Amino acid sequence: MMNGRADKHRVAVIGSGNWGSVASRLIASNTAKLPAFHDEVRMWVFEETLPTGEKLSESINQAHENCKYLPGIKLGTNVIADPDLESTVKDADMLVFVTPHQFVEGICKKLVGKLRPGAEAISLIKGMEVKMEGPCMISKLIKDTLGINCCVLMGANIANEIAVEKFSEATIGYREDKQAANRWAKLFTTSYFLVAVVEDIEGVELCGTLKNVVAIAAGLVDGLDMGNNTKAAIMRIGLREMRAFSKLLFPSVRDNTFFESCGVADLITTCLGGRNRRVAEAFARNGGKRSFDELEAEMLHGQKLQGVSTAKEVYEVLTYHGWQELFPLLSTVHEICIGQLPPTSIVEYSEHTPNLSLVGGSTPCY
Repeated sequence: MMNGRADKHRVAVIGSGNWGSVASRLIASNTAKLPAFHDEVRMWVFEETLPTGEKLSESINQAHENCKYLPGIKLGTNVIADPDLESTVKDADMLVFVTPHQFVEGICKKLVGKLRPGAEAISLIKGMEVKMEGPCMISKLIKDTLGINCCVLMGANIANEIAVEKFSEATIGYREDKQAANRWAKLFTTSYFLVAVVEDIEGVELCGTLKNVVAIAAGLVDGLDMGNNTKAAIMRIGLREMRAFSKLLFPSVRDNTFFESCGVADLITTCLGGRNRRVAEAFARNGGKRSFDELEAEMLHGQKLQGVSTAKEVYEVLTYHGWQELFPLLSTVHEICIGQLPPTSIVEYSEHTPNLSLVGGSTPCY
């Protein structure tokens, strides 16, 4: 039982982009009123100099707003931006990771030996690392590098909508430690942000990871003006491949997880309104003549596109196992992204006839 401020949980958020800022705001609204948590939320900022010459962290602390990644939204006076990673985490026992997935390993290595005893983590990061021994989920990377328990939170969570408190849901995935998962759910749950807890960390995390690849496909369809029927078909095929890929990698993944917010709901919202869909649409409208890197820089103003890098990582896994023909949509997205195929190939499966007996699902008639 907690007695006094010293025993309260202290929260640190590692990341201050669009979703990191929204997560900090959401968490801070709860730590300000829940007795189990210290009210201050420290948010690590990768320091940048704004056009005004002011440091981003200083701007956030003065205006209580992230003018670059979440303009016009007050974060709360109890959100403290800190450009020093070690300083951000030194007193915290609850760490929220919310950075682009390609930076996580480097961040974790800097934190080895710097955390409080008993610290635990949750990852809001959608992506995976591919190593020689196979794919490594971000939660496992955090757990193994830092030696701490790590849950995940995924869902139909377009950050700007949550920032203005529109109703949303999310899913927390955990392994064995339900008490820790419930503690995270308490930290995140509000009247407009409802959180469910599921004992399927790989399923929850892979849903959040793979849906960005399908969103690229949906954006290509939009950019080619193929219509709603085609987009619906791509989303359905994408969901089937997400489920099959997840269960081949981790047989413990549960079918019901795909009906949680992290599954079909996140897929729908990302294919309708996410940044991956938007940039892929522009890529298709330009006939694939402008690279995703160029469009990302122009359209996202410093935010990172996860779908293209995840498609590459998924393709590496498929190639390693010889699974490309089992996953025509996931394979084709990567091949389009690197310019090997034109955007129109997104609906051309003549070279990729899947063996659906292994993947699962009905067999179309050709």
